[in-house]
Amino acid sequence: MRRDAMSETTLRLDRVGPVATVTLDRPDRGNAISMTMVRELEQLCHLLEDEAAERVLVLRGAGGTFCSGIDLLDFPPEAKPDIRGFSRWEKACRTIERLPMVTIAAIDGECVGGGLQLALTCDARVATERASFQLHEVRDGFLPGMGTFRLAKFIGLGRARFMAMTGRRVAAGEAFELGIVDRVCPAAGLDAAVGATIAAFGEIHRDAVELARRLFDESFEIPYEDFLGCFLAAQHRAIQSEAFKALVREAHERGVPRPRR
Repeated sequence: MRRDAMSETTLRLDRVGPVATVTLDRPDRGNAISMTMVRELEQLCHLLEDEAAERVLVLRGAGGTFCSGIDLLDFPPEAKPDIRGFSRWEKACRTIERLPMVTIAAIDGECVGGGLQLALTCDARVATERASFQLHEVRDGFLPGMGTFRLAKFIGLGRARFMAMTGRRVAAGEAFELGIVDRVCPAAGLDAAVGATIAAFGEIHRDAVELARRLFDESFEIPYEDFLGCFLAAQHRAIQSEAFKALVREAHERGVPRPRR
């Protein structure tokens, strides 16, 4: 295992084979999101994208909490609140959504506010039985970032609106039923559940992962005719890959229409 500590130690990066694990590492603050963490997350995502060594990114929190949301101590009480930090946070989240690798949130304990936004950027969410989910911001007098954009895609507009505007806490079992998480496991079995989730993706082709994720995102935003053009452009790029060409060669060598099951 290779471990990289970020300069300000709000994040911890561990790299084992094809899997990079990023741990939100502010357990004394409930892994709350500070501007330092936002900057480091941006830097780390660019590092992973540029090096192209791993196929999977796992996000998790230290100390039995995934993330308790925004760190309000980053807002000086005498200063006028500034929107730039929220913009930087969304850019970091969007960078995760566009990484050419499978992304998995491993959630234990609280997953609140910006923490839930972070989890929703991932391709899969694995939660322990003691995990809970909440968007508290509206009740507290501000907005849950682009959680207002993402959550409804997972659970529907009505449920998302009620969850966000009431700020109610959702337990892991209900989160699974709603579609917020994909797998629930005992706390002691989180690592095994994450491993099983990684295995479920099979062989991971970076280009195909990136293109498929982008198409799913766009499917909520543009008309069918425009989407068809996006799909054809993406598929043209995908079938030029060595992975697809190897699959075709294998089909011909074995004389079967689909050589891999």
